[in-house]
Amino acid sequence: MKPPSSKECWLEIAENYYRRTNFPNCVGSVDGKHIRLISPLHSGSAFYNYKHFYSVVLLAVVDSDYRFIAVDVGAYGRDSDINIFNNWNFGKKITQNRLNMPEAKPLPNTNDTYRPFVFLGDADAAFPLNNNFMKPYPRSNLNTQSRIFNYRLSRSRRVVECAFGILSNKLRIFHTSMTIPPDFAVLVKKAVCVLHNCVRRRDGYRFEDTLTHYFEDIPFRSPQHRSTNRGRNIRDNFAEYFMTPAGEISYQYNETLPYLCFLCPL
Repeated sequence: MKPPSSKECWLEIAENYYRRTNFPNCVGSVDGKHIRLISPLHSGSAFYNYKHFYSVVLLAVVDSDYRFIAVDVGAYGRDSDINIFNNWNFGKKITQNRLNMPEAKPLPNTNDTYRPFVFLGDADAAFPLNNNFMKPYPRSNLNTQSRIFNYRLSRSRRVVECAFGILSNKLRIFHTSMTIPPDFAVLVKKAVCVLHNCVRRRDGYRFEDTLTHYFEDIPFRSPQHRSTNRGRNIRDNFAEYFMTPAGEISYQYNETLPYLCFLCPL
């Protein structure tokens, strides 16, 4: 699976994200899941994760059409998400800004608010907050602006959860532990991610496909990357934009909606 290599491809992804989720300058959502294995022979504790089952890790970047842009499969279940992200070639390119991304552009309905293109991550993941990777504000002491930013980010980022739901329900090998050797399991998982993209192009989207998935999350278990000042400033800039007439959506002020953002229809 080859990630986009041209600025035009990234721009198309960003335009589709904004049209579907109202989050501007977004080029992908990132998440990771544990894929269950039967205890591999002679593997010791390498695949045994903190939830007390054997697994390998699937890290993925997803576009707004629930298709995988990039995947990394095969990290040991016991590895922390920091180590997995640091060792992922695509993750390195995100943090080092080596993905041939478009130059910063004005946010919609503005003329002078230039902002970079960004990926979206979960608050609990150990992915870095920097100039091209956004995370929610910490959950404690949120004001209205930061709460609305968190809602807007979570609403946009749920496409990656929906993609895992579709993958799991269409290709039911993920409903139980895989009984094949880890190396072969990695190949199978890469193949089904490619197949998933083909099915999405052919069949489109069905809401019921996204309701359940059989993957385990990779929660935060170790110290996070140090956030950069520029990353914090860019997050603040997006948050301020979402509070203006140019960037707001009317229902973001409904107090109940932030708690319903796990639903997949956008």
